[in-house]
Amino acid sequence: MSQFTDQDIIDFVYAEARMLDEQRFEDWLNLFTDDGHYWMPLAHDQTDPRLHTSLMDEDKLLLRVRVERLKGQRTYSQQPRSRCHHLLARPEIETQHTSHQPDQGQYVVRTAFHYVEVRQDTQTIYAGWATHELRVEDNALRIRRKRVDLLNCESALSSIQLFM
Repeated sequence: MSQFTDQDIIDFVYAEARMLDEQRFEDWLNLFTDDGHYWMPLAHDQTDPRLHTSLMDEDKLLLRVRVERLKGQRTYSQQPRSRCHHLLARPEIETQHTSHQPDQGQYVVRTAFHYVEVRQDTQTIYAGWATHELRVEDNALRIRRKRVDLLNCESALSSIQLFM
């Protein structure tokens, strides 16, 4: 089992955000484990995506569908394409989280962010926290679950086109 330094884990989170900003969606998707999940709760302190409605609750198959849609020539809602930018606070490794077990190759990282999504003349700004549950597979860090908690998750939100 490879041991990763705190800096390796922090660098992973920054690299993931850069992939999204550069629209390298295939590379980003490859960061997820086969059982990986992307979850955006609809309410603060939501504990389970199956017991409550979520803004997004997507396994790797649904993420693949969204990535293919973003690449599609007939995706008229993306002509011209949306662009995004992540501004991240320094990621914090959550040593007290129950899923954080470095001796078993599992890490939890929480990052405050500001996210901007732009399409044509419309710019939308979101703020919140991303929690990455990472797992070591084949000597590389992979995302088992990414949870995105928006500060205004209970508000009426416009359509989020890309990934935070």
